Amino acid sequence: MIKKFIDKLLGKTGSRAGKPRFGKREEIAVDVHGIDPKLVDERALNVVRTLKQGGYEAYIVGGAVRDLLVGLRPKDFDVATNATPEQVKALFRRAFIIGRRFRIVHVVFGRGREHEVIEVSTFRAYLDNIAAEQVAGNEKTSRNDLAGMKHAVDSTGRVLRDNVWGPQEEDAVRRDFTINAMYYDPESQIVVDYHKGLQDTKKRTLRMIGDAAARYREDPVRIIRAVRFAAKLSALGFTLDAKTAKPLADSLVLLADVPQSRLFDEMLKLLQTGHAVASIEQLRKLGLARGIYPLLDLVVERADSPFVNAALQDTDRRVGEEKPVAPSFLLACVLWADVRDGWARRVAQREHSHPALQDAIDEVFNARIGDVSGRGKLGGDMREIWMMQPRFDKRVGSAPFGLVEQARFRAAFDFMRLRAETGEVDVVLADWWQEFSVADDATREDLVYQVKAEQQRHARAPRVHRATATGGGSSVGVDFAAAEERAHAPVKNGSAPSREGFSAAEEGDTGAPRKRRRRRRKPTGSGESGEGSPAATE
Repeated sequence: MIKKFIDKLLGKTGSRAGKPRFGKREEIAVDVHGIDPKLVDERALNVVRTLKQGGYEAYIVGGAVRDLLVGLRPKDFDVATNATPEQVKALFRRAFIIGRRFRIVHVVFGRGREHEVIEVSTFRAYLDNIAAEQVAGNEKTSRNDLAGMKHAVDSTGRVLRDNVWGPQEEDAVRRDFTINAMYYDPESQIVVDYHKGLQDTKKRTLRMIGDAAARYREDPVRIIRAVRFAAKLSALGFTLDAKTAKPLADSLVLLADVPQSRLFDEMLKLLQTGHAVASIEQLRKLGLARGIYPLLDLVVERADSPFVNAALQDTDRRVGEEKPVAPSFLLACVLWADVRDGWARRVAQREHSHPALQDAIDEVFNARIGDVSGRGKLGGDMREIWMMQPRFDKRVGSAPFGLVEQARFRAAFDFMRLRAETGEVDVVLADWWQEFSVADDATREDLVYQVKAEQQRHARAPRVHRATATGGGSSVGVDFAAAEERAHAPVKNGSAPSREGFSAAEEGDTGAPRKRRRRRRKPTGSGESGEGSPAATE
């Protein structure tokens, strides 16, 4: 009895712990499941057809089947087959075997940014953890020991290698949620279900196959997947089954042994699949607001601040509109408060603005991101977004022409626009740059001229004499309010209002023809570096 209890705690399902429940195969006809075949991607259908013509079983599987059952057009299609990765690769011209922990095949259609990937996995066998090879460390520290192993676990029972092939019924029990463990044949239009997935779909229930605590031990990342599915499907009325949700918080400690790079990727999936706001809500609801990943903890902590909340909503909106999103933009928004405050602190200590901003960025990278992705392309894009912010204050000369040609201008502008929407910078600045970015060269010249004229008007405001308090003399000063009032005063008795104090460039009614301005040649360089103070950008 004690041995059975220990086996259950360790996720061991040998003879003493009872046989695994593979479930009973059910074949569900189209008049019952109601999937519209028009929602199936032609490329996924091509992969299934090619595998079947090669003599193998093949089905669309996982989340795509779930989405089809609720009437949604899936964004991604996965295929499961009894062909090995090598056999799959041999059937397609552009196919690549990837992964070590789980070996799968990516079949690629199209090229460049328009390419589509159909992920093909081989049916996996159900193996007891007690029969697996064990290693002392984790996937990173035990890489040499894992070489050549097909089924291996660490001391906690987490699966480090799982590349033993088996029948479909065993593959089904290896999957996580019942609604993700159904198989759809687009040719016969039959859905194969082993674990009442169709029933749970109709009940709008997210239920883990088998014992939830044991499944989280096998792969702690399932904790994050549970949150992601709950967030994604909450709008459709799906909720986590009580037995699936209960062990989540207690299982957080298992994530300590998961590679940081994998946690980073899972965090991005939470925030960039169009349900970022809902994901934050689920994390708080399930008691997971802290403890998954330090940077995700910070996102949850700052999610209610106007700027970060606007960034999360903007990301969800773009995904919903099928527009591209970049993790660099969202993370730059989350960490901007740290960069801005560090920058202001250094400027207050009389450091030069430009290097002060660079130092503040380096400090944030070291403290918040580390070596996971902070020194790669993601970190480089974040740095560019931040470094461009003070350059938006420079709207005369060649600076705006150079800035708008920068590769990361659009991301930096969207960042500044969010700052304007939340009151951190003047919305007039964002409107000006929006107009400038889409204008032709002549209009851009006029926009820059208008800014220059406005600056000159304020810099050369008229001097007025004001009597001293005693009336025994006069003091000389600049009365900007009076100058502004005179400049916009209505015409009286047919005469024009006084133009005292305006520059010659602003005089448009002297009778002399206006000097024709030479059109500026489009800059070929990157423009001025641009420097500014934190105060100017807040």
